[in-house]
Amino acid sequence: MDTKEINIYETDELVGQYCDFQYGDEYFGVANFAKACAQKAIDYSKGTSQTKALDLGCATGYASFELAKIFDYVDGIDYSQAFVNVAKQLQHTGGISYTQNGEGEIKNRKDVCVDDFGFREVSSKVHFSQGDACALAPEFKEYDLIMATNLIDRLYAPHLFLKTIHERLNKNGVLVLTSPYTWKEEYTAKEFWVGGYADENGQEITTLNALKEMLGKHFELVATEDVPFVIRETPRKFQYTISQMSVWKKK
Repeated sequence: MDTKEINIYETDELVGQYCDFQYGDEYFGVANFAKACAQKAIDYSKGTSQTKALDLGCATGYASFELAKIFDYVDGIDYSQAFVNVAKQLQHTGGISYTQNGEGEIKNRKDVCVDDFGFREVSSKVHFSQGDACALAPEFKEYDLIMATNLIDRLYAPHLFLKTIHERLNKNGVLVLTSPYTWKEEYTAKEFWVGGYADENGQEITTLNALKEMLGKHFELVATEDVPFVIRETPRKFQYTISQMSVWKKK
């Protein structure tokens, strides 16, 4: 098999890394990213009924569970079936074990229990499924909040997603996007990048300005803020990234 065809988000290494990212220790004083995003989204959506939420790019489920502490019903959707399987296992069994990288070939076993996060009481309010954010099934609609976490720069057709997402929100519903805007051709053909390039006149097109143009017809930009996160690769190698959160209220 051509290794280029392998989806890295289905590999055991990435599953373990994201379990650690969402349920593991915090590093360098940076707060848990999934928890921070969910709590900020809850705050920004207080003007809605906070009945139904959609967590797109839910990964291993932390933010979906966190949203369920407030919302009556939460859909958690991720393109990776392996990530969704972890979230479902947590939901149905209350715990998981995953492998954390040590030095070289050394591996450490880590255990997660939903009771440590207060998720057991709310887990029944969450429905996890594998899905494509650019081609969601029609039943995913009528949300008060849609949260798309570090998603748009990993979509093959982000324009399609952005131009249709308003159809799935209630009036005055809130869309919360986070992204470090790391556009790469391995995920998104350059012709479909939302920003991060210069146009034919040499003008730099930033992602936030492009989002204002694309979403402006149906949304009002409410706020932007930086949300940092740290991903542990090994005991001595970490990714430190600053994601930009933009909050949009449907007109």
